[in-house]
Amino acid sequence: MAKKKPKPGSNTIALNKKARHDYFIEDEIEAGIALQGWEVKSLRAGKVQLTDTYVLIQNGEAWLLGAHITPLPTVSTHFVVDPTRTRKLLLHNREIARLFAATSQKGYSCVCTALYWKKHLVKCKIALGKGKAKQDKRETEKQKDWDREKQRVLRHTNR
Repeated sequence: MAKKKPKPGSNTIALNKKARHDYFIEDEIEAGIALQGWEVKSLRAGKVQLTDTYVLIQNGEAWLLGAHITPLPTVSTHFVVDPTRTRKLLLHNREIARLFAATSQKGYSCVCTALYWKKHLVKCKIALGKGKAKQDKRETEKQKDWDREKQRVLRHTNR
């Protein structure tokens, strides 16, 4: 009898929910990320935070700033580690040029919204977003509350 392979879990490593709260997301791009070995092990353990990450485009290269990958206790004894180091993003030149042109406009910025596994590689989802004002954030919250209330009403009327 053949053994069944276990179903893989979610491929998502970490999400940046704050980005959707602070920005109107207009465009998303998938990028590779250059990591060291200890960082990959920490990602497998889920020890990463993306809350204040953003992408900086400099000299024709894209860099991820503010991602905090906590080293595992077994790794930190062998290496001198920097949990918040800048990591290079692997993008095509035309994608970098498009992001640079968009972020040079007023009000636009580039943020990391998710880290996930794609086969054996770590990918970073980059979003181009326009910053929300405080009033816009309130309006979004009101819309979410209204949608939830509609779902409750529909659920109770369909019973």
